[in-house]
Amino acid sequence: MYQVIARKYRPQSFAELIGQEHVRTTLENAISQKRIAHGYIFSGQRGTGKTTVARILARCLNCIEGPTPTPCGKCASCLEVTGGNAPDVIEIDAASNRGINEMRELRENVRYRPARDRYKIFIIDEAHQITNEAFNALLKTLEEPPEWVVFILCTTEVHKIPTTIASRCQQFSFRSVDFAEVVERMEYICRQEGIEADPEVLSVLAQMGEGSVRDSLSALDQAIACCGVKLNAQEVRGLLGMFSLDSLSEVTQSLAAQDSRRMLDLVLELERNGRNLQHFCRELARYFRNLLVAKVAGANTRLIAASGPEQERLAEIANGYTEEDLTRYLQLTLDLFKDLQFSLQPRLLLEVGLLRLIQAGKLMPIEEAIASLGSTGGGSKAGLGTGGSGLNARGSGLGARDSGVSGQESGPKEPGAKQARPESPVPSPQTLAPSSAAWGERLHAALLEAGMQFTADAVEHSEITEVNNELHFATPEEFRLALNEKDILKIVQKVAGRPMRVKTTFGAGTVTQSLKPKAALDDVSERALAHPEVRRFQEMFPDAQVRVVRNLKE
Repeated sequence: MYQVIARKYRPQSFAELIGQEHVRTTLENAISQKRIAHGYIFSGQRGTGKTTVARILARCLNCIEGPTPTPCGKCASCLEVTGGNAPDVIEIDAASNRGINEMRELRENVRYRPARDRYKIFIIDEAHQITNEAFNALLKTLEEPPEWVVFILCTTEVHKIPTTIASRCQQFSFRSVDFAEVVERMEYICRQEGIEADPEVLSVLAQMGEGSVRDSLSALDQAIACCGVKLNAQEVRGLLGMFSLDSLSEVTQSLAAQDSRRMLDLVLELERNGRNLQHFCRELARYFRNLLVAKVAGANTRLIAASGPEQERLAEIANGYTEEDLTRYLQLTLDLFKDLQFSLQPRLLLEVGLLRLIQAGKLMPIEEAIASLGSTGGGSKAGLGTGGSGLNARGSGLGARDSGVSGQESGPKEPGAKQARPESPVPSPQTLAPSSAAWGERLHAALLEAGMQFTADAVEHSEITEVNNELHFATPEEFRLALNEKDILKIVQKVAGRPMRVKTTFGAGTVTQSLKPKAALDDVSERALAHPEVRRFQEMFPDAQVRVVRNLKE
């Protein structure tokens, strides 16, 4: 009867074990020094050799020449452990024997000496599925077992093992097997089986295992059943549902060309071929990760699970992108993969996600945006555009602080030309009555003290009159949003010390303080409008207008 490759080529000694050097060295030394513990916990991802090492340890302890780190493999004990029918090596599947009754039965079995061998060894697989009650029933036996008993607990989720159990055992964490070691093992097996497989095929099979030797060998068995004695990389990818580097590179080609139509065609092709869109997104995330690693570490690195030619091509593709771009693409793809797991419309979500990658490639780094602000002439327009930027003319106040003023620009002008001023004169300031000026000063000071800067500016530019215990505010239209009747009423009553009413009117004809006509501009306005930063913003935002100039030193 046929035996699958994963079982046929299962290691039978520590010398045949793939990887896990830290586990192998520790156990060999413990056996040689006769320092054998009564409880072990083997943890790690699937297919890394936990149960295999448990069986090897059982052979080492019960070999007729042992305990020895190199069992003979010929005695009855070694042969029976290999066949799985040794009377003193009991394997328990905790997934189906997880209750307290099973643990009580095990506890009773521990009391009896081995039937033939030196140790009675209990290998408990999937130990994390044992219930808490069952673990409690086993607790005392595991802490002080008879001298002939050894417990080996194998689990993929060690965090589910109670700490009271873990503290009574020696713990060994099994690591993912290195990509090169998996490929080397499969090369050996293919030579033994007479299978013709090139490095690209073995690379695909090793990638499928993701560090699990058993998964890779199962995929190899499946590929042999499909392709026969000669394995083809394209057929193996189709069989395993994996994507080639060529198909994944279509995404980066579309990104380089900023071709949204090509992205949509790619999703359509996946849909027509019946490919799993979530699996494609997962492979795409791994592809961007490999590109990022290739960009950082270069080609021929152990950080990328791929063959040499594939790594060189990944490095070549990565040279066309920055680390920031690849990091952004990877994060967007991971977010897309997470959303696809719960989406009822995976195709629509994938299309939107790929288009977001296109848009992300058009983003400008903040450093470049700031640098373009410092440039003059046409370079500023080329970097930020004339109307699409989120900046506005108010930012010129930062530069105007050098001269003690802030201002906003009026009208367009050509680079290097003399500063243009408002052509149409605005209404001149109206003279306030003494009582009105007093109200304005007191309210302005109170608003500033309350932290209401914008309302204070609105009051400063308003005409205030008092009629029958009611204050009338005639305010320019541009201050409509800043002057709220409820807010101003609280301040008025606080300043007046008595109940008063407030009435506000807005209109262009109510301006009380604005720029004077061109011929009457004062020195502060002249300096503000002639400031280099104000001029630069005027060039970048030709539609901007300077309505008010205020001396910050006053």
